[in-house]
Amino acid sequence: MPFANFKFPEGIVDAARKEDIILRTTDLFVEYFGEEVRPYTMVLVEEVADGGWGRAGETLTLEKMGLPPKTTS
Repeated sequence: MPFANFKFPEGIVDAARKEDIILRTTDLFVEYFGEEVRPYTMVLVEEVADGGWGRAGETLTLEKMGLPPKTTS
């Protein structure tokens, strides 16, 4: 079963963009493996809390990435 897992900082990917990521990733797997994998393809789009991930030993935040902080409303 083809599987892709995308992780984004919380709040920067809206529902329409998530749907596009899922559709385009599925289409990519189908292009590579054939139409028969479509029903078995899983794409997971996860949102990670600000500061809940890092790279090379450094915690990443929206501020460090030059993005506006998520507003709570």
